[in-house]
Amino acid sequence: MTLEQGGATALQCPDSPPLVSVVMIFFQAERFIGEAIESVLAQTLDRLELLLVDDGSTDAGPAIAEGVAARDRRARVVRHPDGGNHGMSAARNLGVREAQAGLVAFVDADDVWEPGHLEHQVGVLEAHPGADLVGGRALYWRSWGDPAAPDDATALARPPGRLVRPPEMLIAYLDDGWTTVPTCSLLVRKEAFLSCGGSEESFGGMFEDTALLSKLYLRGTAVLTEAVTARYRQHPESACAVAARSGRYRAANPSPSRRQFMEWLDGYLRTSGSDDPRLLAAVQRELAPYRPAWKLPVRRAVSAVADRARATLPDPLRRAARTARGMASGAGVGHVRFGSLRRLEPVSRDFGFVRGQPIDRHYIEQFLAAHAEDVRGRVLEVGDDAYTRRFGGPRVASADVLHVHAGDERASFVGDLAEGGGLPADAFDCIVVTQTLHLVYDLAAAVRALHRALRPGGVLLATVPGISQLSADEWRHDWYWSLAPPAVSRLLEDQFGGDRVDVRAYGNVLAATSFLHGISAGELRPHELDHHDPQFPMVVAARSVKGEPGAAAQGAPGAAGDGA
Repeated sequence: MTLEQGGATALQCPDSPPLVSVVMIFFQAERFIGEAIESVLAQTLDRLELLLVDDGSTDAGPAIAEGVAARDRRARVVRHPDGGNHGMSAARNLGVREAQAGLVAFVDADDVWEPGHLEHQVGVLEAHPGADLVGGRALYWRSWGDPAAPDDATALARPPGRLVRPPEMLIAYLDDGWTTVPTCSLLVRKEAFLSCGGSEESFGGMFEDTALLSKLYLRGTAVLTEAVTARYRQHPESACAVAARSGRYRAANPSPSRRQFMEWLDGYLRTSGSDDPRLLAAVQRELAPYRPAWKLPVRRAVSAVADRARATLPDPLRRAARTARGMASGAGVGHVRFGSLRRLEPVSRDFGFVRGQPIDRHYIEQFLAAHAEDVRGRVLEVGDDAYTRRFGGPRVASADVLHVHAGDERASFVGDLAEGGGLPADAFDCIVVTQTLHLVYDLAAAVRALHRALRPGGVLLATVPGISQLSADEWRHDWYWSLAPPAVSRLLEDQFGGDRVDVRAYGNVLAATSFLHGISAGELRPHELDHHDPQFPMVVAARSVKGEPGAAAQGAPGAAGDGA
C-alpha cells in the first residue's frame, strides 16, 4: 500500500481542526500504552488530535485505546482495512494519511512526553518558518523501572537553533557516529512528509525510523532543539532490544539490519539523483565492511597484513618495533603519542555539538541535577525554559524567560542583565543562568540585577566557562570572560555573602583537552568525565542563596546591597 492510498477505519473524530496530529502506532503494547496516551493528552498545547494506530494487536492494547477515544474526543483509533499487522512504517503512513493537522508528531506506545513537549517544538518551528521539521533530544529512560539506573540524553548532530539544509543532516548522521533524532522527538510538516514519500514500507521494524529520516533529510530543512522533553523508554521488550538479542541489530558495523539499510540507502540515492560527493562518499565508506576483501582499499589490506606480521613477533621484538615507531607505551620525553590530535585544526569548532553532547553541557546538567530541588516556584531562565522544565518538573509553578533580544516569543522579559534586564524585584524563587554571564561585560552589575530579582531565600544557579573554545556564532563579539573559581566566588560573595555561596569546578586535563578539540562527552568514559582536577576547571558552577531582608552579608568585606 502506498502513502497516498486510503482505506483507514476512523472510529471517532473531534469537531474542531487541530494544530498538531500526534501519531501513536501500537502493536502488543498493553503494558505501556496507557502512560504514553496520558502524556499526550496532558500536553500544554491543547489543539491536538491523537491518532491511535492499531497495527493488528491481539492483546488489551486496542481496548485501552478504544476506552480513551470514548472518553476524550481528541483521540481516535484507526486500523488497516484488513485489521492486520503491516509493520511500523505502514502504520505510520496510515496515521499520517488520517491526520487532519498540518503538523505531525510521533510518539511510540512505550515512550512518554513532558507536558510542554509539543508547545516547545511548535514554538521552535514557528520561530523558523523555513524549516520542514524540528528534531529534539530524548532521554534514554532507564530509571522508569529501576531508580538507580542511569539516564542520559541523546545527542544532536548539529548545533541547535540553526537551519540545517539538505543533505547536511544525513551526512552528519553517517559521519558523526550515527547520531539521529529519536522518533518521539520529531515534529514534521505533513506536506514535507508526504512529498518525500513517507515511511519506507520495506522496513517494517528495524531502521524504519532511520529510512524515514533519511528521506526527510534529503529534501527537507531541519532545525534542532537541545530541549529534552521526551522519554525514550529502554526495556527488554522493545523492538531494538529484541532485535539485538537475536543478532539482527547492532549499532555498529557490521550487522544484517544495518547492511539492509545501507544497501537500500545506496539504491535510493542513485534513483533519487542525489549527487552530493560528501554524502556519496559517506555511504560507500559505510558499505565497505560488507564488500569482498579484494574490493577494500589497498591501504587497508596492507595494514591487515602488517598487523598479522606483528602478531607473530616475540614480545621483546614487538616492543622494540613499537619504540622504533615512536609508539612506546610510556609518556617519556619524545614518546607522547598524540595520535589523531597532532593537528592544528580542532576536531570540530562547535564545542562538540556535531559529535554528540558537548562536555560542558554534561557538567552543567550534572550540576543542575544535583540542585534540582531548588528549581521550584516561580523560576526565571535565560534564553529558554528547557532546563526549568526538565529539572523543575511539577515543582515549577510558573516559568519565565529572559532574552537579550526582542522578537523571541518565549521571552517574558527582554533586556541586558547589566542594565537590570527589566526584571522585577523580589520576584523569583529560582533563577537559572547557564553559560551567560561571560557575555556580560559588567559582571558585577549583572549579579546585582540577579540578586535583586530573587525573593529572600531564593536560589541562583549559575554556570560560567573556564577552559573553553570561544564561540564563532552571533555571540563571538560578546564573549568577554572565562572565569576561574576564585573569581566566581568573589563576584558572588560580594553580593550574596560568603556563607551563602557554594562554588564548584568541573573538569580535568583530559576533559578540557577533549572539549577544546570539540570531542563530545559520549566519546569519553564515565570515570574520565567524573574525575575533577581543580587545576583544570572547564565549567565553574555556583549555588547562591539570597538572605532575608536586613540580614548582614557574612564573610564579604565591603559587600554591596541590592544595587537597585
